[in-house]
Amino acid sequence: MKNKIIKLLVKLRLIKDPKRKEKRHALVGSSKRWKIKQDFQIKFLKDQGLKEDDVFLDIGCGTLRGGIPIMKFLNVGNYYGVDIRENAIEEAKNELREEKLTQKIGDLILFDKFENLQINTRFNKMLAFSVLIHLSDDILYECLKFVKNNLTDGGVLYANVNIGDNDQGSWLEFPVMFKTLDFYKSTCDKLGLKFDVLGELRELGHISGDELSDKQLMLKIYKA
Repeated sequence: MKNKIIKLLVKLRLIKDPKRKEKRHALVGSSKRWKIKQDFQIKFLKDQGLKEDDVFLDIGCGTLRGGIPIMKFLNVGNYYGVDIRENAIEEAKNELREEKLTQKIGDLILFDKFENLQINTRFNKMLAFSVLIHLSDDILYECLKFVKNNLTDGGVLYANVNIGDNDQGSWLEFPVMFKTLDFYKSTCDKLGLKFDVLGELRELGHISGDELSDKQLMLKIYKA
């Protein structure tokens, strides 16, 4: 009976759906682990020295699962998010309205290809959380080329990656990609980039119970 009453009140828009965030953030990952992913991203970035006046780009911002606390921390206008999925961007806008942060965001951009993505801002901090793991070799190259062209001198991109040489399945419409560190080094070398390995996600505080995710490596990518 209680559940029926809640569903009726939600339908009548008298209360918000208590599971709305689970449903929304299921577009970018596990609906049951969205809060773990959110908490990890802001803590990790602060541990890496994120400052309020940093100009920040969230590559693959999705539904702002991770972006909301980052945006709250940063100065007004310093958070930018980009994504290729229209439904994710629409839900991100809904999230912004519900969190009353529409006046704080720098921009939220829907794009189709990294080659076509134009932003008249340079960033000293970027994050691509659970993004590179879904990119084929050619798209990864264009992504990192975009990063190189839009990073300030001394700026960094943080990105988690699967390490291996065999791709394993897919998630939604995206492949799940595994690449060697030598591949990342070769690609970065071509673009005048370098990277440091910061450790496995679980060593950095990402304890989700998903072995595949927890053992991913976090890279810190910057201009050579």
